[in-house]
Amino acid sequence: MKGRAAALLMCLLLGLYIVLVGWQAVRFVLTGEPIGIAMGTVLIILPIVGVWALVRELMFGFRTEALVKRLESEDELPVDDLPKRPSGRPVRAAADEEFGQYRDAVESAPEDWRAWFRLGLAYDASGDRRRARAALRTAIRLEHEAARA
Repeated sequence: MKGRAAALLMCLLLGLYIVLVGWQAVRFVLTGEPIGIAMGTVLIILPIVGVWALVRELMFGFRTEALVKRLESEDELPVDDLPKRPSGRPVRAAADEEFGQYRDAVESAPEDWRAWFRLGLAYDASGDRRRARAALRTAIRLEHEAARA
C-alpha cells in the first residue's frame, strides 16, 4: 500500500511539474527569440521524458504485482523467513546462502518465468537491485510470452 501511495504522489508531482514547466516553455517560445524558442523546446521535451519514465516504472510495478498475486494464488511464492536487520532488509549473508538454489532453478529451467521471478526476489534480498529488476523483467516477458502461446 505504501508503494501505491508513493506512486500516486509521484504522478501528482509530475503532473504539477508538467503544468508549470509547460507554461514556462510556452512563455519562452512566445518570446520569438531563438534562444527562448530553443529553451522552450527543451522544456517541452523534458516532461515528455519524465512521463515516459514514470509510465514505464508504473507498468513494471503493476506487472510485478500481478505476478506476485499469481504466485501467491498458486502457493509458489517463496517464504520470506530470512533474518532481518533493524531496517527490515534481509541480512545479506543469509540471503546469499539461499541465492544458489534460485540461480540453479533458473539454470535448469531458463524459460520458467516463476524461476526467474524467484531469482529476482533473491537478488533483491541480496541487495543487488539492478540484477533483481533485470530478472523480474525477464519473468514478466516470459510470462507474457507463455500467456500468448
